[in-house]
Amino acid sequence: MAPPVVVQTTSDEDFEKLKAKLWAFMKAEIYPNETLFMKQCKEIGEAGNEWTHAPVLVELKRKARAAGLWNLFLPNDSARLGRVPAGLRPAGGLTNRQYGELCEILGTSCPFEFAAQATNTSSPDTGNCEVLARYGTPEQQKRWLYPLLEGKIQSCYAMTEPGYDNQKGSSDATNMSIEVARDEARQEYVINGQKIWITGAGSLHCEIMILMGKTAPQAPRHKQTSQILVPMNTPGITLQRPMEAFGENDAPKGHMEILFEDVRVPFSNVVLGDGRGFEISQGRLGPGRIHHCMRAIGQAERCVAAVADRLESRVVFGKKLAQFDNQLQNLAEMRAKIETCRLLVLKAASLMDEFGNKDAYTRQLLSLVKAHVPRSVASVADEAMQIHGARGFSQDTPLFAAFAGARWLRMADGPDEVHLRTVAKIELKRQKDSPLRGLGGFPIDRTAVFRRSTDKISPQAKALLEQYSKL
Repeated sequence: MAPPVVVQTTSDEDFEKLKAKLWAFMKAEIYPNETLFMKQCKEIGEAGNEWTHAPVLVELKRKARAAGLWNLFLPNDSARLGRVPAGLRPAGGLTNRQYGELCEILGTSCPFEFAAQATNTSSPDTGNCEVLARYGTPEQQKRWLYPLLEGKIQSCYAMTEPGYDNQKGSSDATNMSIEVARDEARQEYVINGQKIWITGAGSLHCEIMILMGKTAPQAPRHKQTSQILVPMNTPGITLQRPMEAFGENDAPKGHMEILFEDVRVPFSNVVLGDGRGFEISQGRLGPGRIHHCMRAIGQAERCVAAVADRLESRVVFGKKLAQFDNQLQNLAEMRAKIETCRLLVLKAASLMDEFGNKDAYTRQLLSLVKAHVPRSVASVADEAMQIHGARGFSQDTPLFAAFAGARWLRMADGPDEVHLRTVAKIELKRQKDSPLRGLGGFPIDRTAVFRRSTDKISPQAKALLEQYSKL
């Protein structure tokens, strides 16, 4: 048997200590500062277009790093490929399975990436760091990966396109229209077009973008795109507007619509090589998707805890809500949904550790996780809101934020339909080798006949027919 792709180097005992340390940090630093963080973010967004970190977040970043709760996400295989210094991984390196448990704890914060930002483990930086670690050159890693891991800069990932004019914007990664021409004389790419919903681009801390665009439109379909490093201060980049989801612009991180007009970067800024963009995206999006779902389970746990408080304290019609059978059933069904999601996520993470995220079964589970978990968490949050009455829809609880985040997650990194399509296509391939294939029906014996039209009818049946005809 081949050795696992990601080898566990943090012992179970040390990992439990790390979990305990993270819980202590959440209770002492994250939960008490949630409303302050949201207040400061809103003020930054309303003040103008120079968005920077909320002051409380900067303070918490310092504390998290000092506590060794920093860059928890980077698995050992990526860190090895990226030649990441040990000092940038104070936890010593985790498996995807171990990180899944920590990521769930981080996801209990409100907003759901608040704790992740404080510990330098938030999107899209985590995915971009994996890209640079796995596929970047030593020069690219030194220039961009290490500052990202230091927390000195932020990044964004430019993949989605609007398609307003040409109808090409879609969840199909090969269906891109942004133009990336080659200027051979100057050894530069020249980029023209638009991208939209580019998370993180609104912040002044965002200094580097990984852009996916067509560099070889005449090549085979999956060899047409490349991923290119584009510094955010490159002339020709215009942040046109922050996009709003459920009326929120998510400042100071933001999800931006961006215009590119003759944006020039050197050929050396390509990641891995021309035509390798689709290949990279498949490697990048797997971990990114599962990280979101890990955090989403934390959001569901936050909802269930709020429901338990509500059931045991709220009195209606002379009884506590916990004395109503339908409410107990709601709580039980929430627990079933959470446990199902957790088992699915941790199994997918374990498969990533053992086989890597390009293995077919691993890819199938990653897609299944991405489609199943957000829908389940949204259902849990929705029921929690209902149990809380009008308060559950207000700013007085984290419940609506949990619901909105889960609902948004059904579209982020690709819609449910794309992931379920992948699940089904892989399933059909896997079923070809199933020992149960061909056992979907029993042999049919047509030698025995029920009745022929020429068969004589018995006197008893004739008598009954005659009797019924006189009714």
